[in-house]
Amino acid sequence: MQGIKTWLKGFWPAPMAVSLSERVLSCVGAVLGLLFSGWLCREVLGSASPWLIAPMGASAVLLFAVPASPLAQPWSILGGNLISALIGVTCATWLGHDAWVAALAGGLAIAGMFALRCLHPPGGAVALTAVLAGPEVAQLGYHFALYPVGLNSIGLLLIALLFNNALRRQYPHRPLEHGNVHKTRDPIPRDRLGFTPADLDAVLKARGELLDISREDLEEILLQTEARAYQRRFGEVRCADIMSRDVQTLTEHSSLAEARLSLHEHRLSAMPVLNPQGELQGMLSLHDLLLADGDTQTVSQCMRRQTPTCRADWPVTYLLQMLTDSDVHRLPVVDDHRQLLGIVSQSDLLAALFRMSLQSPAPGAG
Repeated sequence: MQGIKTWLKGFWPAPMAVSLSERVLSCVGAVLGLLFSGWLCREVLGSASPWLIAPMGASAVLLFAVPASPLAQPWSILGGNLISALIGVTCATWLGHDAWVAALAGGLAIAGMFALRCLHPPGGAVALTAVLAGPEVAQLGYHFALYPVGLNSIGLLLIALLFNNALRRQYPHRPLEHGNVHKTRDPIPRDRLGFTPADLDAVLKARGELLDISREDLEEILLQTEARAYQRRFGEVRCADIMSRDVQTLTEHSSLAEARLSLHEHRLSAMPVLNPQGELQGMLSLHDLLLADGDTQTVSQCMRRQTPTCRADWPVTYLLQMLTDSDVHRLPVVDDHRQLLGIVSQSDLLAALFRMSLQSPAPGAG
């Protein structure tokens, strides 16, 4: 009896961890995308073709509700819908418009999308529409793939690009890349303990099924989960607790000779650059000095302006990835107005983690 209850629970949907604002935005985006697609077809084709086909509603769900999905990327919607339309029209032309032909078209469409790496679930519906939609679609023949399918897909994609990026949703979705910035064969520090990309690849290969999430996004979620568990175990030590407050700085108008002397005097690998108001403008590192053309330039001409920063109230575990897997070795601590409050270095983080490990009870102790 217990087994039956457990089986029946599988039919009950799990709660969605999606905020109300994201749900509303997904709905608004879908409305705008479908309206634009229908308008585009009407303006281009007039009454010569259907303006909007039903499978585009499913495409809109993917593009606006789950834009990070591998199934919602630009090549997925364009390639998936077009190849499915071509397969559906071909099946209808040679085999007729029976239900079994529609089923065959749906299966072949999936095979085609797999082969071209553009799997897009609405493509299956597009293939069925080409077979079963009736004489209006049948008269279009292979033009059906260009209009309305092609025009609808392009219209939805254009709005998805504008809408998602305007709302700071990265689209097309590009997973974070984590490579060895030093260009050596060694794995990055975080991969030397715990699970590695090879472990994740082996598990995914063993499962042998398609997951609606990219491998890189899945890896990032697992790493963030590890960091959260680490934070829970070792407490809430903040950046303000470990940062250096007496910070040596440069100005934008300092010469490179002055900067080199200051870095050497204080045995530093990088120094923050401030304006007269004390606001962070960038960082100048020894690497930047090596790339500079002599000492005639000023700091403002050589410094790195797009530099990562942290906040005083951040848990130090937030810095683990930033200070170990990249070429960043010192993080400026700033407030809301980019006023420099301090610096957290790799040495500061290492000392803090060592102290936290000493204070943490050993596993099994109690």
